[in-house]
Amino acid sequence: MTRVDFYAGSSDTGRTVFTLAQKAVRAGHRVWVLARDAAHAAEIDARLWADPPGGFLPHCRDGHELAARTPVVVGHDPDAVPHDDILINLRDDTPACFSRFGRLLEVVGSEPAAVQAARERYKFYRDRGYPLQHHDLKSRT
Repeated sequence: MTRVDFYAGSSDTGRTVFTLAQKAVRAGHRVWVLARDAAHAAEIDARLWADPPGGFLPHCRDGHELAARTPVVVGHDPDAVPHDDILINLRDDTPACFSRFGRLLEVVGSEPAAVQAARERYKFYRDRGYPLQHHDLKSRT
């Protein structure tokens, strides 16, 4: 059963994605970052190349010829699942494919709309018996 972790209250979701993906890759996992749309996927992709300065995380966009061999894949099409290891969800909805992953990491910003959407997803997972963990990022700043 998929383990679901909520990382709530992120003041910088791009940095949170980098940190979580880097930690997962160092532990030998593969990560799929599911963005809201094509523009958001491009933003995350660019951010992973440039931030933090001096940091590097091997990644590519979904559909790229190297996606099957790259540790981190960034995309927005929920039907283009590249593997089933770790999914980082940046969307406001519950991805239909989430249950095929070993872990789902829900990154939640501090905006009221994002918080409300995350509460709905949390309830969805809880009501179906998924193991849940909550990580309060506000207390870590």
